[in-house]
Amino acid sequence: MSEFRFILYLGIFIASAFLLTLFFGRIALPILRAKKAGQPINEYVHAHQSKAGTPTMGGIAFVPAFLAVMAGLMIWCVLQDGGVYGTYLVPGALICLYALANSAIGFVDDYFKLLRRKNEGLTEWQKFILQVVAAAAFLAMLGITGYLKTALHIPFTDIHWELSWFAYPVYLIVMVGFVNATNITDGLDGLASSICATVAIFMVAFAIASQGLIESGWVFYMGAALLGCVLGFLVYNHHPAKMFMGDTGSLFLGAVIMGCGILAGELLLFVLAGFMFVIEMLSSLLQRVYFKLTHGKRIFKMAPLHHHFEKCGWGEVTIVAVFTAVSAVFCILAFLGGV
Repeated sequence: MSEFRFILYLGIFIASAFLLTLFFGRIALPILRAKKAGQPINEYVHAHQSKAGTPTMGGIAFVPAFLAVMAGLMIWCVLQDGGVYGTYLVPGALICLYALANSAIGFVDDYFKLLRRKNEGLTEWQKFILQVVAAAAFLAMLGITGYLKTALHIPFTDIHWELSWFAYPVYLIVMVGFVNATNITDGLDGLASSICATVAIFMVAFAIASQGLIESGWVFYMGAALLGCVLGFLVYNHHPAKMFMGDTGSLFLGAVIMGCGILAGELLLFVLAGFMFVIEMLSSLLQRVYFKLTHGKRIFKMAPLHHHFEKCGWGEVTIVAVFTAVSAVFCILAFLGGV
């Protein structure tokens, strides 16, 4: 592919996803407001009580935008030469289905929160079981079609640790954990979207460095589409947010990232790129465990970590900027660890 065509394709995917997200957002926002689909705010997050009533489920703006862009790519592949490109559609389609399944889980969770008018949708166990089923089905289909790489690459080394059948439970645990980590991070205006933008840039850069592989092609196009989607959603989600992505959107983002990481055979590398999500999840987990073990003591003023910094007096814009910058550093490390 010539340099000009490469830049053209990259621009088309980012711009298409961006514009479609803006379009679907313009349609979704007044509908969500009319349906009074306002985000229920936890009582203990006092600083966010002013946000009560801000429309949630905003993932319905960028989920269809992402899927539409990917569907356009698949149709183009078939029109080019179905015999050659047709087999290439399988892994991309499976990632889209896996991400859509997680988005559906999030949609149900958001819907129940709205029905009950409080920040409680599906139970933790209900969400966990559904996410495990979705991840297991995705891994099984990748295995059946021959696209699952069971050798785990250790970043910054040439080591590929062959896990064989043990790859299935290991990948499943990491996938479900990471997807929930993106969900936990979605707690400030523009936070999850901004961090995801850095990860999407990493995905594109990683794919360019790994050119020539079918899997890298999907990572490239999905990374570009993901970047366009989150940038488009930031138009509605930057501080002060007009719309929150909800579980509908956050679970989708995590699933796309993990799906690409599994397909590329670089699960640990993608986890490193998205390590800001992991830090947020670990802060919440440590807080909960420590609270129970010490009968009421806390490590952080509030968890997850972004709430701790709020309690320390940091503004939302400052927290988002710092977390995004730290995420960019992790993405650079991940890129260096994979080249």
